[in-house]
Amino acid sequence: MSEYFIETALLTHGLVSLGEEEILSLWPWKDKKLVWLENGKIRHGTMEEYFPLRRRAKEIKRIDREILPKAMANKENGCLTASGTMAVAELYGVPVAVTAGMGGISSYIQGETLCPDLPALVESKTILIATSPKDVVDIQSSIDWLLKHQVKILGARYDYCSGFMFAGKKIPLSGLLKKEVVVKPHTLILQDIKEEERIEDRVILQQALEAGLKAQERGEYFHPAANEVIDRMSGGVAGRLQLKSLIENGKLAGEIRVE
Repeated sequence: MSEYFIETALLTHGLVSLGEEEILSLWPWKDKKLVWLENGKIRHGTMEEYFPLRRRAKEIKRIDREILPKAMANKENGCLTASGTMAVAELYGVPVAVTAGMGGISSYIQGETLCPDLPALVESKTILIATSPKDVVDIQSSIDWLLKHQVKILGARYDYCSGFMFAGKKIPLSGLLKKEVVVKPHTLILQDIKEEERIEDRVILQQALEAGLKAQERGEYFHPAANEVIDRMSGGVAGRLQLKSLIENGKLAGEIRVE
């Protein structure tokens, strides 16, 4: 079984309709799986230990791989994105990082002309397990960029990626994950949400895009604003889908064999 860290950006800013009691009732781990930044120091803790940070979500920064050193030097508080978690995992010698929806390439999301999640997979030895690039980014371009840069992308359920919470075009991956095979660095594993469980109303996605862009204009983060609209308009389905997927990805991280 491999060691792994689970990111906290989704838990902090993405599950607006889920309270602590519900999250705890679904969370299967009692040990220290989560990582975040507290007064510039890396914290590695349980869900209960992390909750005080979540309660301050509006004042908490999202820390990616690129800004992590500065955030630590400035003694900041922050939740970690996928690439931030990968960076911390590498510091601790932990081979796998876990997220749900990851970043990608976007022409309109600030900071995601090339999201740090992508070069992290090229430059880091940390393996990433994710669900899919988020529906609000260009999934095709994101996958093409990774493959071009020699990142192996393995599907846990399918040998293609068809979106995150919404079903879209089926984009071929490098192949299927075989549990008897040792996974090496520079590998992304995608464990899609089952297509029959996804949200069907794509009007929700369009409204989420608009909300994210308006948030950017106000100087706020794109993804939390977009996620909140999807969660609210889906009646909380989106939040529960994402938490379930994050948990499933964590369980998979503990099952794979790594180099």
